[in-house]
Amino acid sequence: MIEKVILNETILAVIIRATFKREGIEFFTSDDDSQQLGYMHRPEDYIIPPHRHNLVSREVHYTQEVLFIKNGKVRVDFYSTEQQYITSRILGQGDVILLADGGHGFKMLEQSEIIEVKQGPYCGEMDKVRFAPVDESLVKFD
Repeated sequence: MIEKVILNETILAVIIRATFKREGIEFFTSDDDSQQLGYMHRPEDYIIPPHRHNLVSREVHYTQEVLFIKNGKVRVDFYSTEQQYITSRILGQGDVILLADGGHGFKMLEQSEIIEVKQGPYCGEMDKVRFAPVDESLVKFD
């Protein structure tokens, strides 16, 4: 299953659940998104020809992250760029999420291992604005 978390036509996140399965290749982002997220399901002996990628200048305005939930259970809280809480989702083992826009925070609901992939170079504290998390009594899943 694929789920997009959207606020006012802006995609905040794309979630690929561990149960998602489809033949071939599918990308869940557009060609002009700064972080590309796709899925491949190929049969045994399928060959992807050797290749390398060319040096191409790109301009990145916001850091985007892809998280792979290796194990555990994680609540992801989504916020607008104005730091207003929107909604939450729970991710489990094998789920993948692209955090594309807005703000986000996490609560580990179980001991969890997460693999993170994001654009670099990392700019330290210039790279993000920290703010208070949603009050637990206001957490919702819509």
